[in-house]
Amino acid sequence: MSFKKETPLANAVFWAARKGNLALLQLLLNSGRVDADCRDNYGTTALMVASYSGHVDCVRELIMQGADINYQRETGSTALFFAAQQGHNDVIKLLFEFGASSDFQTKDGGSALTVASQYGHGKVVETLLKNGANVHDQLSDGATPLFLAAQQGHLAVIRQLLASGAKVNQPRDDGTAPLWMAAQMGHSEAVKVLLLRGADRDADRQDGSTALFKAAMKGHNSVIEELLKFSPSLGLLKNGFTALHAAVMGGNLATVQLLLRAHADPSLPNKNNELPAAFTKSDRILRVLQPRMFNGDS
Repeated sequence: MSFKKETPLANAVFWAARKGNLALLQLLLNSGRVDADCRDNYGTTALMVASYSGHVDCVRELIMQGADINYQRETGSTALFFAAQQGHNDVIKLLFEFGASSDFQTKDGGSALTVASQYGHGKVVETLLKNGANVHDQLSDGATPLFLAAQQGHLAVIRQLLASGAKVNQPRDDGTAPLWMAAQMGHSEAVKVLLLRGADRDADRQDGSTALFKAAMKGHNSVIEELLKFSPSLGLLKNGFTALHAAVMGGNLATVQLLLRAHADPSLPNKNNELPAAFTKSDRILRVLQPRMFNGDS
């Protein structure tokens, strides 16, 4: 957040709002020489600064002095957005009390709910939803609050959003679903919750990869175990690759062993007739794969 001001008095107002110095803020505003809605070069207001910093008394003073609660800075952000980003639930409740709206979005489609979900502020998410925030908000790339919470593994927020009607399989514009992202990031508990709420385990995104394939590539064994508990199928990608191919390409020996125990076929080639062993120079992985490829699974 920028703090470039045009006048010394405006600079002092911003400083007081940022530091939570209520006495100085009141002195400056009551002088009649500076407006409660003074702004910096980017449209940032003192109310936004106080909200970002979590100073409830200063927020209240600015509102009572006539500050515009729903004013948007150059990026589209409002005081509510900044309070949600920082997890200041008491500030958010106060802003709603005086008429703040959760409908405003930033230039990239961000809302108070998307940013609170991204940062895992559960109490803030609860307050926003109770005050009419749209659980189906989307960033410009199609990411929903649920997608952002799944990406970071915020379990409490994931549960809150699902209970409020979030679509568990709603993908981003590139086809990436919340489950795929949680698997890619290694959030096994988030994967478990999403699966229990109906996430499509074998949904693929535009590049054809599934959650299981990506987890194998990354070596996220706890995620793989949750995916296999839900369905023992190892899946086969459209391009002929399997999760075992992914594990080999990622050089993940423990994952290779896990998938072999789950009955992955090490002799299964992809569409280019390439076997899993052809993807690695790892002697450890080759020692595990080659006996099984030529002698059968023992």
